[in-house]
Amino acid sequence: MKHLISMKILSLEEIMFFLTRAAEFKQSGIKKLPGKYYISNLFFEPSTRTKMSFEIAERQLGLEVLPFESSFSSTLKGETLLDTVKTLEAIGLDTLVIRHPEDGFYEQLLEETSVSIVNGGDGSGQHPTQSLLDLFTIYEEFGTFKGLKILIAGDVVHSRVARSNADVLTRLGASVTVLCPPEWSGEFNSVNKWDDVIGTSDVIMLLRVQHERHELQSIYTNESYHEQFGLTEQRAKEMKKDAILLHPGPFNRGVEIADVLIDSPQSRIFRQMKNGVFIRAAVLETILKGRN
Repeated sequence: MKHLISMKILSLEEIMFFLTRAAEFKQSGIKKLPGKYYISNLFFEPSTRTKMSFEIAERQLGLEVLPFESSFSSTLKGETLLDTVKTLEAIGLDTLVIRHPEDGFYEQLLEETSVSIVNGGDGSGQHPTQSLLDLFTIYEEFGTFKGLKILIAGDVVHSRVARSNADVLTRLGASVTVLCPPEWSGEFNSVNKWDDVIGTSDVIMLLRVQHERHELQSIYTNESYHEQFGLTEQRAKEMKKDAILLHPGPFNRGVEIADVLIDSPQSRIFRQMKNGVFIRAAVLETILKGRN
């Protein structure tokens, strides 16, 4: 494997390999790769969890991490993303992790460069490593995907997480339901009431309201959204006893999820973040070995 740009291109066998390798790393530690590899993280959108967990994984693998800050790069002078990537390729980088606001930013890069590309999130398109860490967290909990009922609730029309997860979870044998305001459903068939789904869901995945991607001001206030579509304390009482809560972050406390639920016994939100390091190490190891 030379690139990771989308969950759609991964076979089920490849997905399970990443989950297994991440579990090995979590149990025994991340091992340094032999040889020297150069990598950089090109983030053109804000990020805390994804960027920092990639950096931790990279350093634990023993990679040479070259810093890149978009606010101090030549992109401010009009340099295109392609030319930035070709420049970094020319000076010797092996792999680039890129987050970019444009859907499918990687398409031209794959045609015109030989450096390996890991998609750290493209607009409202895909976020494959987030999807893999979500899968890893679910698999750790249940040991299977078959027969699980997964509820994805929130701003799905703008969510690369929803797109990455819905298809792959279905391929793995889970049943996926989307809950959101009708005008935010996009290509998904959705429900808009919690009553019919909360008591039967094994996994509830909350998504942030992405105000920055809405062209018009949302018709919902934080309070009205939480009351109609958020996971409130009262609603959480109807969850199955062994159901778990997930959220890719960042989360808006008291909007898509009640404050007290973030650290509740059923929450796996911070475990997701921890698991991100192991998944990203597994991805980078595989890609770098594939370059030899």
